[in-house]
Amino acid sequence: MSKTKVVLAGASGYLGHYVAEALYAAGYDTTLIVRPAEHSRFDPKKFTIVSAEVTQPDTLRGIMNGADAVITTVGITRQKEGVTYMDVDYQANANLLAAAQRNGVRRFIYISVLNGDKLKQLKICQAKEKFVDELQNSGIDFCVVRPNGYFLDMNDYIAMARKGRAYVFGNGSTRMNPIHGADLAEICVQAIASNQHEISVGGPDVYTQSQMVTMAFTAVGKPVKITNIPDWARRLTIWFLRKFTSQKFYGPLEFFLTILGMDMLAPRTGTHHLAAFLQEQAETNDKV
Repeated sequence: MSKTKVVLAGASGYLGHYVAEALYAAGYDTTLIVRPAEHSRFDPKKFTIVSAEVTQPDTLRGIMNGADAVITTVGITRQKEGVTYMDVDYQANANLLAAAQRNGVRRFIYISVLNGDKLKQLKICQAKEKFVDELQNSGIDFCVVRPNGYFLDMNDYIAMARKGRAYVFGNGSTRMNPIHGADLAEICVQAIASNQHEISVGGPDVYTQSQMVTMAFTAVGKPVKITNIPDWARRLTIWFLRKFTSQKFYGPLEFFLTILGMDMLAPRTGTHHLAAFLQEQAETNDKV
């Protein structure tokens, strides 16, 4: 019996790396789509590695021939190299979807963001959800995975703690349960055999913003010093950025400032805990 063949796009990113390893561990016949310069980052004994630029549909020809499922983690946080959210989060994924449809792929799995469908006023969510709409109307069997935040994003708290003072909007009571990339990767791989069309997912522990900042101070071994900034300042900053800066500059900032003002809670899963991750990050940075 032949193995299920999976094509993974976005393997070079933070989440993609974990998904690739999870696919290998689960025994899938995995093809990774990477840029030419990223070829050497992966073990050719584990994966079939092909070069393509997902923003250029012609480079995807033949890659999905015989594939049973596609997982895409393709997306950008900061707009750079002359591309926008619409170029990558929407159009690149639309190119992958079109290639999947041409090749008769059975299942298409896309990683968006929790509450993205409710945050379409944000440029990054606007692009992601435009693709989600297209995927839902495509006729292909699909699953949209919606994580609420990555452990890696919490490194900003480590950076502030190292400087000796952290800044929190409001009273720091908004809550979230971010997830480790390895735990999220397991959910993505499980989605291949699932019949679910949408999966919202977070990590095992719920924290307030103030609690996460306090954990960062503990990790770096410094006394906790938190300055609370009135929440109106957060809202004013978003308005100012949209009014007086370019979309390229304000795109990621409007996203992060918006989610800092709301609870981002998702069903709990995983075995990795944020406190241990922050401690590991602090120790790793100490060695650099």
